[in-house]
Amino acid sequence: MAERRQAGGETHQAGGLTATIGDVTEPVPRTRRKRMTGKERREQLLNIGRTLFAERGLDGTSVEEIASAAGVSKPVVYEHFGGKEGLYAVVVDREFERLLRLVTEGLNSVTNYRSKLEKAALALLEYIEEHPDGFRILVRDSHGGTGTGSYASLLSEIAGEVEYILAQEFDRHGYDVKFAPLYAQSLVGMVALTGQWWLDVRKPRREDVAAHVVNLAWNGLSGLEPRPSLDPRRRRKELERAEKRAEKAAAKAEKAEGRAAAKAQRRGRRDGDFTDPSA
Repeated sequence: MAERRQAGGETHQAGGLTATIGDVTEPVPRTRRKRMTGKERREQLLNIGRTLFAERGLDGTSVEEIASAAGVSKPVVYEHFGGKEGLYAVVVDREFERLLRLVTEGLNSVTNYRSKLEKAALALLEYIEEHPDGFRILVRDSHGGTGTGSYASLLSEIAGEVEYILAQEFDRHGYDVKFAPLYAQSLVGMVALTGQWWLDVRKPRREDVAAHVVNLAWNGLSGLEPRPSLDPRRRRKELERAEKRAEKAAAKAEKAEGRAAAKAQRRGRRDGDFTDPSA
């Protein structure tokens, strides 16, 4: 049998028949996917659960959906959390602790009381913006499997921190300390409800929302600042502008009063010129 090679393959010739065999490509070895550790798998299930629970709630989410999204079988979910209720409880408690920590740190990071309120309001809004799924889960009605991690209990915890701060301030100014819990609940409730509203509208930006909330809480309706800001320097400038506007308005009113008085005086003299002397 004669045999000759050609570029790009082998050619075999036998009995007048020629067959060309092309280059054989070696199969690419299949890369094995790295197996997750138990800790990594747990985190994956928590992240997937948080997304599904935020969208559908506990009752609307099934173990099958969680397992399918994670690419695992149902027993893996049961192995880590005992079921969807256990997974839900861990997700809620984790978000509860995260938000409580952020707000508490905001309250304790400064000494000025207005700044405390600003930091706490901004911490809540930052959490809502950066962890919307977690916040959606927290504001749902607490489920039996969640333990203490409900939104109501979270607000109660935060109100306790605020109450302690207000009680110190009330005592320092001679106010009745027994009303500190009422004011604490009012302040926390105002910020919390505003946060729930802002979760969907997302306008204006979070810094402006915090500034306006603090404006109402700090100044009251009768003393609202026209352009509230979290920046103390901007607030001072706005206050200076407001004072100048007030001075100009007062000067303008004084001039107007002077002109009115002079006009009345001239009218009086003019009327006096026509008075009958014999009257």
